[in-house]
Amino acid sequence: MLGASRVGLQVPADSVPGLPTQHILAPLLDGAPVEAWFGRGACRTGKAHGVSFRCDGELLFGVIELAEAAFAGDAVATPLQQAGQQAYGSLFRVLAEEGFPHLWRVWNYLGDINGETMGLERYRQFNIGRHQAFEAAGRLDMDSIPAASALGVAGGPLSIAFLAGRVPAQPVENPRQMSAYRYPAEYGPRSPTFSRAALGRLSGEEWLFVSGTASIVGHHSVHHGDPVAQTREIVANLEALLAEASRRTDGPAYRLDELSARVYVRHPEDYPAVRAELAGALGAAAPVVYLQADVCRADLLVEVEAQACHLLT
Repeated sequence: MLGASRVGLQVPADSVPGLPTQHILAPLLDGAPVEAWFGRGACRTGKAHGVSFRCDGELLFGVIELAEAAFAGDAVATPLQQAGQQAYGSLFRVLAEEGFPHLWRVWNYLGDINGETMGLERYRQFNIGRHQAFEAAGRLDMDSIPAASALGVAGGPLSIAFLAGRVPAQPVENPRQMSAYRYPAEYGPRSPTFSRAALGRLSGEEWLFVSGTASIVGHHSVHHGDPVAQTREIVANLEALLAEASRRTDGPAYRLDELSARVYVRHPEDYPAVRAELAGALGAAAPVVYLQADVCRADLLVEVEAQACHLLT
C-alpha cells in the first residue's frame, strides 16, 4: 500500500505506523471512511522536508500537514499563504530528490476556507502561496499543472496529499469551463493552480483523475441556492470532461458509470437530494463517498471529484 486518506472528525489511534495517511477532518455522510492507494511490488517509505511518502517503481504518494500557528505572517503574506508556499515547496523538493518529478493529483484541505482575514478570503490566500511555490519551482507551464481539489474542513492543519509519477500526466481541460489558472482577477490576486483533470499512464493501466468539479460554467457559479440544479450542472461538466479525456486516449471512452467519486456537500440537509441526483447519473451501485465540507466558493453547495482506471491492451 502506498498510502491512504481517512474521513472523520477524530484522528484515529489505529493508523498504520509509517503509512502516509491524510486525515480529512470532516463529517462522513455516507460511504467508506478510508480510501487506499496500492502500489505494485516492493514499496519504500521515507520522510523528508516534512513530507511523509511511500513509493514503488512508478508512483509516489505523499502527505504534508502544516499548522498555520507555526507561521507568523507579515505585512505581505498571511500565515496560510506562508504555509501553502512552504508545503508546496517541500513537496517539490521531495519529488526532485526521489525521482518522481511529475505531479499528477493533489488533495488540499484547510479550515474556514471561505472565511476572511487581513481583508482576503482564505482560499485566495492559499492560492497565492500555492502559485508562488509553483512559480519558484518553474512549474507554471500548462503541462506541469496537476489535477487537484481544495475544500474547507473543520479546522486542523493545512493538509495536502498527492500522487506523483516518473512520467508526466496529460492535463485535460473542460470545454464548458475556463481553465482555472486563467481565471480573471475578480477571483483573487493569483488564479488557482490546477487542471480540470489529468490522464496518467502506468504499466498496463491508464488513470483518469477528475479534479473537484462544481456548478461553474465559463468562470461563473450558476444555480445559486439550488443544490439539485448545481448537481445536474456538475454532471454536465463531468460528461464534458469525460468526452475530452476520451478524445485524448487511444483506449475505450470514459463513462460516468465507471467513476468512483468523493462528493462534498456544504449543508448536510442537502445530502439526500444530491445523492439521489448522482445515483441517477453514476448508477446506484457506484462507489461514492459523501462528506460535509465547504466548497472553495461560498455560493457553491456541492463538489464532485472522481477517478477511473482503464486496462491497456
